[in-house]
Amino acid sequence: MDARRSRTARLGLPVVGLCCCLGVFSGCSGSSSSGGREGSTTQAAQAAVPKALTATEDLQDGYLKVIRDVLPSVVQIQARNDLGSGVVYDDQGHLVTNAHVVGDEKTFRVTIANREDEVTARLVSSYPQQDLAVLKLDDMPAGLKAATLGDSAKVEVGQIVLAMGSPLGLSSSVTQGIVSATGRTVTEGSDNGGTGATIANMVQTSAAINPGNSGGALVNLDGRVIGIPTLAATDPGLGDSAAPGIGFAIPASTVRTIADQIIKDGRVTDSGRAALGITARTVVNDDYQAAGVAVVKVQTGGAADKAGLAPGDIITRLGDTDITTITSLSEALAADRPGERTKVTYTRNGSEKTVDVTLGEQ
Repeated sequence: MDARRSRTARLGLPVVGLCCCLGVFSGCSGSSSSGGREGSTTQAAQAAVPKALTATEDLQDGYLKVIRDVLPSVVQIQARNDLGSGVVYDDQGHLVTNAHVVGDEKTFRVTIANREDEVTARLVSSYPQQDLAVLKLDDMPAGLKAATLGDSAKVEVGQIVLAMGSPLGLSSSVTQGIVSATGRTVTEGSDNGGTGATIANMVQTSAAINPGNSGGALVNLDGRVIGIPTLAATDPGLGDSAAPGIGFAIPASTVRTIADQIIKDGRVTDSGRAALGITARTVVNDDYQAAGVAVVKVQTGGAADKAGLAPGDIITRLGDTDITTITSLSEALAADRPGERTKVTYTRNGSEKTVDVTLGEQ
């Protein structure tokens, strides 16, 4: 499935509960011939309706509280040719956003939620391999506050989430959905300013993610940022237009790991991403179908070099995963860690071979 940058779910449960109760009450009172029974049913109705209304009001109040708490941590970022969102990371004025939002720019105009005035931010460092970047505000304006990041390990399918950002330039917009899946490995397209990054452990959500949402906040009902909205799935059958209700966010754990390194050292010093240490390209078979990854160059001292791989070898399997394209190799490596041992199956001069490899670090 390709992915690129890019209905609000209806608050159905309390309303459905209320409608069901009203239907039962109507049926009961219409068929009852006993005054006592009718009175009992009416009392039950009177008791149930306030409960349903209270549940709806409680949920709405929860949404409103989260929005009030988190929107002051979400900003709009304007680069020369692109528009995106960002999240206030700390009290020193650092912002985290997507690398594809900043592109090659160094200076940005930042608009604060519910305010028209702009402030300036400058790039600290960008890490396209995980599509993340850190900016720093020249001044920390009043009204901004650092977001609270959640624990990615506690994110569960079915959780209600809100996506906050500036889709299509509409600042301080909020959409609602659920966590649809966790642990997704997704490769971003390299067109339209995308980085081509392969990102592991992404949070899939039904909350709408549109162009301009990138770099904003995916928030749970505790007001914690559990991810940075980054991609919306595209459907080739619809002319590569966005597939409704399928979006992806970089998990908070990855955001924290990358941002902390950039703030401390000015760059990423420990990617935590496995690598073979090769330059390679996709090869096709006689039917013009992708059939493997040909090694073009081997990094001296890298994992592939130490395992004896050489230019011209065609990798067809990594561990238990079939490899047909560069993308499939990147996704397989994203599931591993530096230092792990695995097997690489490859062909050399028409003969299939298998070798043990200790993975290096990207």
